[in-house]
Amino acid sequence: MAAATQLHLPPGFRFHPTDEELVVHYLCRKCASQEIAVPIIAEIDLYKYDPWDLPGMALYGEKEWYFFTPRDRKYPNGSRPNRSAGTGYWKATGADKPVGKPKPVGIKKALVFYAGKAPKGVKTNWIMHEYRLADVDRSVRKKNSLRVYTSMRPFFSSLSRT
Repeated sequence: MAAATQLHLPPGFRFHPTDEELVVHYLCRKCASQEIAVPIIAEIDLYKYDPWDLPGMALYGEKEWYFFTPRDRKYPNGSRPNRSAGTGYWKATGADKPVGKPKPVGIKKALVFYAGKAPKGVKTNWIMHEYRLADVDRSVRKKNSLRVYTSMRPFFSSLSRT
């Protein structure tokens, strides 16, 4: 988090965007290669790391952190995302939630980190919200070889889950 001091943020600054703000003002701009006024979200290949290593790579945050990461596929011609990471994997939980009204601009997905290999991984208290754009046309993306990003918000939940 040493990088946060290089951002020259004013005292009392808090970065806590709503889901819609995160998608519209950050993820949409990143995917369109537009400049973000305050570069507060780090770009890393998040799936190369264990979640407990991520706080040290963030540009800002104490209990939750934000990252842009490229979206990788499990199989070259498939649609399933590759979510293996570090010494475990991120597993999707619950239904996708639309972000934005009246027309959704993004999709939010909740993920939980499991240590070990699937399907025998051990559930941890690390949770991550993945945000992706709602209307990305896959055929156009394949033709143009566009790099698709997702915005991630990992955090550690101290709540006991059973």
